[in-house]
Amino acid sequence: MSIFGSIVNAIFGTAKSVGGAIAGTVAAATGTKPKPMTREEVEAMIQKKADETGRSNYNWKQSIVDLMKLLDLDSSLNARKELAKELGYTGALDGSAEMNIWLHKTVMAKLMESGGTVPDSLK
Repeated sequence: MSIFGSIVNAIFGTAKSVGGAIAGTVAAATGTKPKPMTREEVEAMIQKKADETGRSNYNWKQSIVDLMKLLDLDSSLNARKELAKELGYTGALDGSAEMNIWLHKTVMAKLMESGGTVPDSLK
């Protein structure tokens, strides 16, 4: 599973990911797209996870590292490099603030546009 797929799974659950894969297949066959979510809807799902795990003090709204830690995912530089490659980052894969900010913005945008499903291009 891709790192982005792991993020989706950690936020929305395995059933949503599996359902999303089925929905994605149906969507591809019918030409429809998954229903996008607002940033508020995505953040509410992540906040629920933070509240359930007692990690509400993490700075996940701004930090890709804290978001990944909140979701019990590897937030090491190697994991973030892999995520950056998956998402098409073209800058230096050095863990810089620029890379991390780009990752956070892109992950949030992908979560919103995919409606909580893993796009075929990121599976």
